[in-house]
Amino acid sequence: MANESRPCPCDIGDRFDYGGRGQEVQVEHIKAYVCKPPASADKAVIVIHDIFGWQLPNTRYMADMLATNGYVAICPDFFVGQEAWKPSNDWASFNDWLKTRNAGKIDKEVDVILKYLREQCGAKKIGVIGFCWGGAAVQHLMLKNPHLKTGVSLYGVIRFFEDRSNLLHPTFFIFAEKDDHIPLEQVTLLEQKLKQNCKVDYEIKIYPGQTHGFVHRKRDDINPQDKPYIEEGRRDMINWLNKYL
Repeated sequence: MANESRPCPCDIGDRFDYGGRGQEVQVEHIKAYVCKPPASADKAVIVIHDIFGWQLPNTRYMADMLATNGYVAICPDFFVGQEAWKPSNDWASFNDWLKTRNAGKIDKEVDVILKYLREQCGAKKIGVIGFCWGGAAVQHLMLKNPHLKTGVSLYGVIRFFEDRSNLLHPTFFIFAEKDDHIPLEQVTLLEQKLKQNCKVDYEIKIYPGQTHGFVHRKRDDINPQDKPYIEEGRRDMINWLNKYL
């Protein structure tokens, strides 16, 4: 998932002390966190978590932010009951752990969630965002799933799907300039391939001075120098969703 010398990118960063405004629900075989906007909405966003799983407060904070902006937001457990990665785990075991959690094998779960959003939440237009592992999952879905309208991939690990670039839907890619795990050469290559093969709108944006996970894993109150970029990344994500949903 990262450079081979360090098998995984993910330092958990600043863990938010955040309880969440939504609720946990059971959708068929999947547990999920759902947050709804104050007024009824026919737009929804599926939030795909990183390796730290669906219960990470930071990811729920992002789901709640989407709800504040008028979207039904749902963050399902895409590990389907398997344990999320813990910062205390031995990194040497990461690649084995990852083998049973493939970002390209979530289609069955996504179909279940789409059905739930349509039938139980009245959603007519549905997009997806994802962080790190979830960012790679967004790339997969934008290449494959006809039922989603748009996606935002935040520091999604490119090498999972680097040989494919014929996106079906408008996709926004957020990358960090100083990401130890997604070298800028990979981003340049992705951009070249999209230019050659992509027929839909896309944008790749690199945020200066930022590191992996900055949009959802950095607290802006204790990282004042990063605050403008954290806020910009979040704003750009919302603006992209607003444009295509």
